[in-house]
Amino acid sequence: LFLAKGRVLSKLSRGKISFIREMSNDIDNVLRNDSYATRSRLEAFLSIPGLHAVWAHKIIHKLHEWKVPVIPRFLQNVSRFLTGIEIHPGAKLGKNLFIDHTGAIIGETTQIGDNVTIIGRSVLGSTGKGGFLRHTIVEDGVTIGMNSTMLGRIRLGANSKIGAGAVVTHDVPAGATVIGNPAKIITLNGQKLDNPITLK
Repeated sequence: LFLAKGRVLSKLSRGKISFIREMSNDIDNVLRNDSYATRSRLEAFLSIPGLHAVWAHKIIHKLHEWKVPVIPRFLQNVSRFLTGIEIHPGAKLGKNLFIDHTGAIIGETTQIGDNVTIIGRSVLGSTGKGGFLRHTIVEDGVTIGMNSTMLGRIRLGANSKIGAGAVVTHDVPAGATVIGNPAKIITLNGQKLDNPITLK
């Protein structure tokens, strides 16, 4: 029994250290992405709501995985009230997610890769169709602009950029920049297109 308790305490301690390390990495990521507005680690720690929302979600998502009833949704609501950012407990977030400003909405079955930036009032939502897996897959290195909307089980390819105000309802190729409603590809892998391509 003593050994079993020791193993549990050791596991919890490792988890705590890992969480602190992730928090430190998240702060460094803010300084990389927002160096003009945020000048120090302390400033980032105290004043970036995106950080607080992501940190809260890491705890809430773990409770969700453990199938704890009611509490994850309640805590998510508290986090939304405090940060202005809504992340469903079921959403899966990668490393170094930077949420700049408030108002983002991230749906239940959203999957976000590493090194993704979400700016302001962006929505990763559903169309109300498609069953349980109904939200967007965001691959590594994607930038999502202010007031943009992604609807349905679509995929934003790696290193793509979603322009401010874009409405995206189809897959976005890796390395593409899309703007408008309906969204159109204006650049692909750094090359500007003479004729923008409407996503299909």
